[in-house]
Amino acid sequence: MERRVVITGMGTVNPVGNSVGETWAALCAGKSGIGPITKFDTGPLATKIAGEVKNFDPLRYVEKKELRRLDDFIVYALACADMAVQDSGLAIDAGNAERVGTIVGSGIGGIKTIEKEHTVLEQSGPRRLSPFTIPAVLPNLAAGQISIRYGAKGPISCPVTACAAGTSAIGMSFRLIKDGYADAMITGGIEAAISPFGIAGFNAMRALSTRNDEPEKASRPFDRNRDGFVMGEGGGILILEELCRARRRGARIYAEVCGYGCTADAYHMAAPPPGHEGAARSMEIALQSCGMEPAAVGYINAHGTATLLNDVYETQAVKRVFGEHSRRLAVSSTKSMTGHLLGGAGGLEAIVAVKVLCDGIVPPTINLDDPDEGCDLDYVAHRAKKMTVEAALSNTFGFGGVNAVLVFRKYRDHGGNA
Repeated sequence: MERRVVITGMGTVNPVGNSVGETWAALCAGKSGIGPITKFDTGPLATKIAGEVKNFDPLRYVEKKELRRLDDFIVYALACADMAVQDSGLAIDAGNAERVGTIVGSGIGGIKTIEKEHTVLEQSGPRRLSPFTIPAVLPNLAAGQISIRYGAKGPISCPVTACAAGTSAIGMSFRLIKDGYADAMITGGIEAAISPFGIAGFNAMRALSTRNDEPEKASRPFDRNRDGFVMGEGGGILILEELCRARRRGARIYAEVCGYGCTADAYHMAAPPPGHEGAARSMEIALQSCGMEPAAVGYINAHGTATLLNDVYETQAVKRVFGEHSRRLAVSSTKSMTGHLLGGAGGLEAIVAVKVLCDGIVPPTINLDDPDEGCDLDYVAHRAKKMTVEAALSNTFGFGGVNAVLVFRKYRDHGGNA
């Protein structure tokens, strides 16, 4: 019997909201979460703006004593997981713990802790270093801390696939459940890399926007005047479950995860190839894995970073896969509002794709005033639009040439009922 995989819980912390409801309302309203960096003095940095998490109370999710031992990316992960687990009503106990796993991706891990403790090392010597330094730095400790908190003893992992990490995690979790190695997974992506080193490093690559005087207009996917991406932070966690198990316990089902594709460009460490053949193959594999025709897809949450090459080449890849149907697709980049959450992007944007299926609203690509030549699809410019969507894709691509794509569809039972 085929094992189907459904989503029963979701949680997010990101630049436009600290819950799924708050986030969805902001995105549908076209609200930007980009502003001046407040976490540190930007001094000589070329980029002085980012999508910071705002009005977040970590003590709702972590005890004060524990908080000082954890990097922000772990705190955000625990918050997202807490929301998702509560939302799903998933109870983990001795009877099912070994069948519940945790896979949470992160592109960088505890970069803020590295900076802070390196300063301690340089100024005060090795004896002053915190014994919690390494556990706060390791990217897999988001998954590790979640597993410990909830007693999830099933498969555990942390894909570190740059900006595709969250999507990689969800895709791996989907396959583990589908293939019978787990019954439920806590999964997604998380990042907290808004730091002097993080900003300076991407500035050195000339990858970030320097539109410092107009923060809310800085992230401009597919626009002729885009000048790079805007860094964001946070992410999203989802609860994936095997359908029969979810139905037995009476869980609310948001949508079904039905396909996953992952490919390598084998081209360049940071730049996609013309036409983005790897991205196209990833979309094709994701659709083929669930036997879905391209014409069944109504929405794509694009990678849409507002970098010079990605936006044109991703558009070319979509046209290659969807042909004439690409003209009927709604394709939007919510990074225009949230900025780019790096390894956390796939977690948040999976939630966005699921909400599109549930609510019949496609969030916009804001700041798209003058579409670039070759960027000629329906990017849902400026304002959200209502439309019924039966299936949606979430695209994420990362440094090293990694491409990861998820396919979601409305949940229907075998009788075709929603």
